[in-house]
Amino acid sequence: MITLEDWALIRRLAAEGVSKAAIAKRLAVSRTTVYAALASDSPPKYERTPAATSFTPFEARVKELLRQTPDMPATVLAERVGWSGSIRWFRDNVKRLRPEQSRIDPADRLVWEPGDAAQCDLWFPPRKIPLEDGTSKLLPVLVITAAHSRFTAGRMIPTRKTEDLLLGTWELLQQIGAVPRRFMWDNEPGIGRGQRRAEGVASFMGTLAARLVLLPPRDPESKGLVERRNGWFETSFMPGRSFASPADFNAQFADWLERANARTVRTLKASPAQRIDADRAAMLPLPPVPLHLGWRNRIRLGRDYYVRVDTNDYSVDPRAVGRLVDVSADLDRVRVRLDGRLLAEHERAWARGMTLTDPAHLKIAKALREQFRTPRPVAVGDDLTRDLADYDRAFGIGGSL
Repeated sequence: MITLEDWALIRRLAAEGVSKAAIAKRLAVSRTTVYAALASDSPPKYERTPAATSFTPFEARVKELLRQTPDMPATVLAERVGWSGSIRWFRDNVKRLRPEQSRIDPADRLVWEPGDAAQCDLWFPPRKIPLEDGTSKLLPVLVITAAHSRFTAGRMIPTRKTEDLLLGTWELLQQIGAVPRRFMWDNEPGIGRGQRRAEGVASFMGTLAARLVLLPPRDPESKGLVERRNGWFETSFMPGRSFASPADFNAQFADWLERANARTVRTLKASPAQRIDADRAAMLPLPPVPLHLGWRNRIRLGRDYYVRVDTNDYSVDPRAVGRLVDVSADLDRVRVRLDGRLLAEHERAWARGMTLTDPAHLKIAKALREQFRTPRPVAVGDDLTRDLADYDRAFGIGGSL
């Protein structure tokens, strides 16, 4: 077998017009070798003749087990087939056979039309955020990416419960300025799983006139845009930053996103800020009426004059004790009303298990307690005292003892 250098030299000499006999004589090879080199379209390659190895007797059984259970570990396979040789050699052969027995799930190239879809996800920044009670916590960030333009909006929210997810979605849609026709989520409990929708989600989507798409398992391509941006946040936004509170995080994140959306995306050859107008033009308009979202409840105010939102308690004007009050909360404020009149308003706490008290409510409660403990004055000489003889006459008792 000739070397790669001889093969290249034979072809070069032949191209220069040297006869085959002269080439054979010059290189001390046979004419047959020269003919073969000129007829070959590729350089010579040494191919080893396959030979039986210690793994060969086990190969058929390993293939059968892999067809039944493609993800069976190599160590378990070795035990099942009775392998007693080198486990490294066995692993190498299993690695070679495993792709042949695995089922193939090809992914199509997805084309995102303007206004069609928005991919939604929760990103958990790898850094705890300081809260009001002095503790720190990993908090979720709701991220929405318009699929056509790659325009991204995001905001940190207190919890991943349905109320906060819908509030955050509405706030981000207002930033985008329109409503995508489809919202793509994976199995987030606060939104829904499978065929089940979390309470309030269906009416929210109906108000937007949009469709919710809950993606099946193992379908990363349908939500890859927003997930790649989550990874980008961790490498481009997070390094070197510190945060004093959730509000500080949101302020820094909003400023960074404004600049990030102005950067050119290599695959689009344009920036999301340049393409968002085309997305908005094809999206649905925002609903003309305000949406009633967030935490809402109607309760009878107890003697301790506090209401609970999520896990925190907020004080209310104690003059409403025993009355039915309406409690509402958004991402920032908690409000309590009686017949439409505002009784209490607090900044919403992000920590858990807190009690927030307005000093004015304490003052009113103290005055009401003092008033309650003061004995009521009794009138002197009133007409409520009756003569006992009136009762004798009423029951027909007469005469004297």
